[in-house]
Order: sequence, then C-alpha cells, then structure tokens
Amino acid sequence: MLSGEIDVYGVFVPTLLALMLVTFAITTCMRVLLARLGFYRLVWHRSLFNLAIYLIVLGGVVAIARSLQS
Repeated sequence: MLSGEIDVYGVFVPTLLALMLVTFAITTCMRVLLARLGFYRLVWHRSLFNLAIYLIVLGGVVAIARSLQS
C-alpha cells in the first residue's frame, strides 16, 4: 500500500496529494479533448461526468503507482 510522504524541496507532501495533482493534469487534457470532439453533447450532466472520469483516472493512477512501488 502507498504510504508516507514525498519530499519536495524540503516540504513533505502526502503521496495521495501528489497523485491527485497528476490525475488533475490528465483529466484536464481529457476534458479539452472531449470538448473539441463534441462528446459533451451526449452527456446529460457534464459536472458529474467529469467527477466520474476524475475518480476513475485517480483509481488507475493509484493502481499504477502501487504496482511500481512493489
């Protein structure tokens, strides 16, 4: 399991916070791409859809980080 903190220039940052920032960057790129493709015309509630995508990507990022740690 992921535990501990990441040292960023002397400031200890929780691992989950760092993974959440990575996920935010990934989902921001995905949102721009989906908007350009016109995908949001098919979505009923854009904010809930974005939250669901964020949580799915966060789960994937945590799983990847966990597998790399072992």
